[in-house]
Amino acid sequence: MGLLSRIFGKDVSREQQPSAGVVKTTEVTKKEDKPVADKITAGHVHMSGCTGCLVAVADNYGGLLTLLDKYVDYVYDLTLADVRHIPKMDVALVEGSVCINDKLSVEEIKQTREKSAIVVAVGGCACYGNITRFARGGQQNQPKHEAFLPIGDLINVDVYIPGCAPTPQLIRNVCVMAYLLLKGTKEQKELAGAYLKPLMNLAKRGTTACFCDLMTDVINQGLCIGCGTCAAACPVRAITHEYGRPQGQRDLCVKCGACYTQCPRSFLNMDVIKNFESIQELIKGAL
Repeated sequence: MGLLSRIFGKDVSREQQPSAGVVKTTEVTKKEDKPVADKITAGHVHMSGCTGCLVAVADNYGGLLTLLDKYVDYVYDLTLADVRHIPKMDVALVEGSVCINDKLSVEEIKQTREKSAIVVAVGGCACYGNITRFARGGQQNQPKHEAFLPIGDLINVDVYIPGCAPTPQLIRNVCVMAYLLLKGTKEQKELAGAYLKPLMNLAKRGTTACFCDLMTDVINQGLCIGCGTCAAACPVRAITHEYGRPQGQRDLCVKCGACYTQCPRSFLNMDVIKNFESIQELIKGAL
């Protein structure tokens, strides 16, 4: 393929005409192969948090650029979009808990629910309160901010992405699956639903989290295999391993829910397991 083909995206073929002694040029224009028909709208709503979850979103690097180019119109973000009020959108990624002493924060989280088709709680603060559970107020700039709640205590949440902060890959995968759930084919919607089901079940489980959940649902049931995933996931090193079993220190636990949600034995979803390869191929193809 020549230089003109590379520049203009066309196939240029030449046929020699012996009688006329000229070169005949035939141009065939290629149609652009678009991976999707249209985009969904999404935004990032920042409540009371450290912005670590937004950093995790940005840490997707090229994957984030692919999402914004092919699948998502980013319509709201206090840091990246010049929009003052929460608009109508398909997917809202909410970071941080809600300060109930701040009327504006309470109004904004309610508006987020009203204007969003899917609300995703991103990170331990949004899901379970995390370290904001221990807040006492008294900050010099806002001394009245002393009571915080996870967003699920104020609105209905569709999907949880726990962790402090969640992995960039999980945030990216949820965004891809949210797109396919809203805009994909029937088969894609089924796979997206299978992927999101465990995270949707977490949202139904409640707004509290602790190492005690792991103790009650996994260790005390004889399900722990001593893999160490919970200890690796804990952001404050509150979990250690002794004699092949995890030991939690309650005085260090910040209630982020990372240990329970990362444990491979905490909640078993056969829909994901039997479709694992298909789901991975779907994500890989999208990106």
